[in-house]
Amino acid sequence: MTPEAAPQSDPSESATGELQPLHFYNAGFLRQKRVRRTLELSGYRLTPLGDPGPGGLIGVWGHSPYAKRGEAVAEKSGASLLRIEDAFLRSLQPGRMGEPPLGLTLDRTGCHFDGTAPSDLERLLKTHPFDDGALLNRARGLRARMREAHLSKYAACDPDLPLPDPGYVLVIDQLRGDASVRLGGADANTFKEMLYWAQEDHPGARIVIKTHPETQGGKRDGYYGAADVAAAAPGRITLLDTPVSPWLLLEGAVAVYTVSSQLGFEAILAGHRPRVFGLPFYAGWDLSDDRHPLPPGPSRRGRRLTRTQLTAGALLLYPRWYDPYEDRLCGAEEAAEALAARARAWREDRHGWRASNIRLWKRRHFQAFFGQDSRMRFSPGTGPQRQMSWGGATRGAVGVEDGFLRSRGLGAELVPPLSLTLDDLGIYYDPRRESRLERLITARAELRPDQLLRIERLIATIRKSGLSKYNLEGAATLPRLRPGRRVLVPGQVEDDASVLCGAGPVRSNLELLQAVRKVEPDAVVLYKPHPDVERGLRPGRLEDDQALAYADEILTAADPAALLEQVDAVWTMTSLMGFEALLRGVEVICTGLPFYAGWGLTRDLDHVPRRRARVSLESLAHAALIDYPRYLDPVTRLPCPVEVAVRRLQQPGGSDAGPGLRALSKAQGLLASRPGLWR
Repeated sequence: MTPEAAPQSDPSESATGELQPLHFYNAGFLRQKRVRRTLELSGYRLTPLGDPGPGGLIGVWGHSPYAKRGEAVAEKSGASLLRIEDAFLRSLQPGRMGEPPLGLTLDRTGCHFDGTAPSDLERLLKTHPFDDGALLNRARGLRARMREAHLSKYAACDPDLPLPDPGYVLVIDQLRGDASVRLGGADANTFKEMLYWAQEDHPGARIVIKTHPETQGGKRDGYYGAADVAAAAPGRITLLDTPVSPWLLLEGAVAVYTVSSQLGFEAILAGHRPRVFGLPFYAGWDLSDDRHPLPPGPSRRGRRLTRTQLTAGALLLYPRWYDPYEDRLCGAEEAAEALAARARAWREDRHGWRASNIRLWKRRHFQAFFGQDSRMRFSPGTGPQRQMSWGGATRGAVGVEDGFLRSRGLGAELVPPLSLTLDDLGIYYDPRRESRLERLITARAELRPDQLLRIERLIATIRKSGLSKYNLEGAATLPRLRPGRRVLVPGQVEDDASVLCGAGPVRSNLELLQAVRKVEPDAVVLYKPHPDVERGLRPGRLEDDQALAYADEILTAADPAALLEQVDAVWTMTSLMGFEALLRGVEVICTGLPFYAGWGLTRDLDHVPRRRARVSLESLAHAALIDYPRYLDPVTRLPCPVEVAVRRLQQPGGSDAGPGLRALSKAQGLLASRPGLWR
């Protein structure tokens, strides 16, 4: 991710670090734990009731009906007001559905949706130079990431839902009686006028009215209903009340009409010049066709901004963003990635899963990964749920497997994973058919600047922290060796699916060592047995004399990440250590066809004809570590981005296998020859 942004300065942050008392007279603040915490991190100490005095500060929620209590006390006492509102990337679902906000706007001048008076946001957009190249690059990257991840104020949208055929005029509905409508200088007649002009400006064009998410959820009414649409222009106007992606919806529109909806702001970010019939914060900057004049005043807008400058002001500089994983303030990019992780989980899981071939010990962890929005079922049957199966995708079922940054400890020892992958095409270790990962690698052949920066930082962190798939502790230094080219040969579990599917002609650890010695007779060959095999949990063990007939040393109980920093090359069938070697700039020779072979980054003794793209290491890593897996934070139990998983893996410990699983893992060592009983 891009660097954390320091929140904008605020008078509440005193030199002594003391929190400024913030009086409130609305019990809703007591119920909103996330809101209270964000305010505290922003320098405010919530103080219920009391007399703030002339120099005091009163917190009110925007222009809600309950804000009148605080306003009355402020008028009587001479205290100032701090108007608190949701930021523009709020949550998966609206607040009325129980979702806490990922960010707040804290405004001492007014409120961003009150077009009748100035606000801190208006002043920021009016006066900030917006000439910092790094800030503007961050804004471009954030806008692109929002489009890619289909992020909006409420991110519970499904990009796979059907959309109207392109070429329509988009008219945006809002909630009836909402303060943003009233203080945007609009009413019910404004919405009638907007619909009229949408038809007049585009004679014969189809009109699509997008309803508000809370109208879709049955919580509140909008300004347009089915009867109104039918009376206005039967057959020409349609209501769209499904949770489609706003970015895809905007992509298909030839024009956008809005009163004061945030979707109008997103229309600007998507490249539109919306017709605006109210007074939202994004009007008046020469980015919209404004049909409602701004009230006169020397401090009112009138400046020309670019979309990038508007993005920087409204998303990077104005809000206070909250990091739910580390309980701290953060930059907009981190908040966006938290929302993207939550939205991805909702989109993939909301219809529920019915899973097969999932061992009993894994099911609690699968429930945490995939069952937060609709409980998983592990019994055979039919129904609306999607089908999931361990291993590769099968007819009607999505394949699931461990990710490439998995845990601190072995899966064979029943340590639960922090990452899992879903593949609806095949599975990453089976080169006999295309996988979803292959498509992602091809799609990432060209990275945006923000994507390149993010993956470069991730790779650097992985290298610096010495992270690998299992993150096992072990010897970090090599024994004294004779001079020569050092070649590391990682052993594998010989009945592992990756070997059975993709190993090629060399299909055993002994054959791999023989092949290495034949091709590199003078090399210093270092053989590292697979940790599952070392611990007697899986088959593939070589006797020492067998290995030493071709290898110079056998490295047992060794730290794989540390070894990779001390060798010149890695020879492998399909081991993930080949990918980990690439991340560290080590040459990799593949006798088989792992997912990272065939892209021009490895020396391949076999090939996959369909892998024609030549990609960079950063492109491969972005697909494999950011796009393909899903991550679950073991601390908060929330879906999370990869950076959070990496921070957890950097911490000591990390395994939450309970005593029952530890006992079971010992028992399975006695049954290594019958893995079907426990795997």
